[in-house]
Amino acid sequence: MDTLSAQQAIASNKAAWNESAAHHKATEHWQGLLEAVGEPGFSCLDPTLTALLLQVGIKGRDAVQLGCNNGRESLSLYGLGASSVVGIDQSDAFLAQAAELASRSPHSPEFIETDIHHLPERLHGRFDIALITIGVLNWMPDIALFMRHVASTLKAGGTLVIYETHPFLEVFDPQAANPMLPATSYFRREPFVQHEAIVYEGASKGAAAASYWFVHTLGEIVSAAIAAGLQLRHLQEYPHSNREEVYDQYEDQAAQLPMCYTLTAVKCPA
Repeated sequence: MDTLSAQQAIASNKAAWNESAAHHKATEHWQGLLEAVGEPGFSCLDPTLTALLLQVGIKGRDAVQLGCNNGRESLSLYGLGASSVVGIDQSDAFLAQAAELASRSPHSPEFIETDIHHLPERLHGRFDIALITIGVLNWMPDIALFMRHVASTLKAGGTLVIYETHPFLEVFDPQAANPMLPATSYFRREPFVQHEAIVYEGASKGAAAASYWFVHTLGEIVSAAIAAGLQLRHLQEYPHSNREEVYDQYEDQAAQLPMCYTLTAVKCPA
């Protein structure tokens, strides 16, 4: 995908996310978040990510979340002891939700509207921890370029923490007649294109701006991090799902698929 078409995909993804924001807010889950974020120790992070962040050392550290969505995970970092948190997302509609959640919270994160390819210079070399969670990497047309921008936010010795869906899971279609049969190549080059609202909470309501979901192999992700000057410290794969409920059917199989993974990498000194 050339630079122009990559930028078009990024812009279309932004429009699709903005259109989907209202669907996510019209849920019981949103109401629950509004009530829960008022607790000083609030965290919506699952045990896998919680344990990893505590192991890496989140307490007293400055953290940035790339692709923070409605800010619930950024706010959760305070519950684990982070000193300061910045959340970055290109969707102004979801950042409005993040601001609303933060207003109910005792904490004061900073939320910045920008895509990862246009980070303000004041974020360069600023953070001890850079966090990426489920559903971020696949919106990026160029994973190597993305990792270079992520690395730019870290201090020397700072740590990238990733908790993502396993790319092998993209081979399967959970809504197919036979969801256990591979439906596409692990080495697929073209993005999946969706013309319906992006929904992981709530209900989809008709057509929306096109969204582009890019498939990156685990090898490409690891290689991109290394090429960006990040030294791999940890990579672990898991048999549990950390994405939409429709994927739960792939758990607890006799021939178990890898469903998600965690990765940490440290920024090498210049």
